[in-house]
Amino acid sequence: MSIRLIVGLGNPGQEYEQTRHNAGFWLVDQLARNTPRCKLTRESKYNALAAKTQIAGQEVWLLEPQTFMNRSGQSVGALARFYKIAPDEILVAHDELDLAPGIARLKKGGSSGGHNGLKDITAALGTQDYWRLRLGIGHPRALNLQQEVADFVLHRPRKEEQLLIDEAIAFSLDVIPLLCEGKFEAATMQLHTTAK
Repeated sequence: MSIRLIVGLGNPGQEYEQTRHNAGFWLVDQLARNTPRCKLTRESKYNALAAKTQIAGQEVWLLEPQTFMNRSGQSVGALARFYKIAPDEILVAHDELDLAPGIARLKKGGSSGGHNGLKDITAALGTQDYWRLRLGIGHPRALNLQQEVADFVLHRPRKEEQLLIDEAIAFSLDVIPLLCEGKFEAATMQLHTTAK
C-alpha cells in the first residue's frame, strides 16, 4: 500500500488564495512546482485542478477540488472511483486549528475534528480510513485573538505565522516520496521530529 492520490483542500477564487483555510492548496501547489513536468490543469469531470505525475517512481495524482471546501468529497470521490484508488491510498492535506503554525502531523483515520472538507470526503468515500496531513494554523484563542473560527480560517495568517506554515509545508514535502513508496512509519517519524 502506498499513496496514489494527494489532495489539497482549500477554497477556489482569488479572494481565498492567501487564507489559512487554503493551506492544503499551498502544499499541493508547491509539490506540483517541485515535480518535473507536473502541471495542475482543470479537469471538469472531477470539478478540480488535477495532475498525474511520478513521485519516487510511483504514479500519483495531485488534486485540488474547485468546489467549495464543504463539497470537497465530490472531486475526491469521483477521481478515486474512476481510478480505483482505495481510501488508504489517499492523503488529504488540510489546515488544522488544533496545531500551532509550524507543526505538521500525519495520521490515518479518526474524526473530521469539525473540518467541513474532511466531513464531506468521509461521506463521499464512506469511511474515515484515509491519511491526513494536518498543517497547523493555530486557533484564534491560542493566538489570543477574539475572532470567530469561521472568520479566522478565511483570513491571511500574520507574517510570522505564514513563515512557520511555509516551513511546515517544506518539511511535509520532504516526506511525500516516502509516503508514495509506502514507508508510512518512516515518513511519520521524520515529519514529527522536524515539523514540531
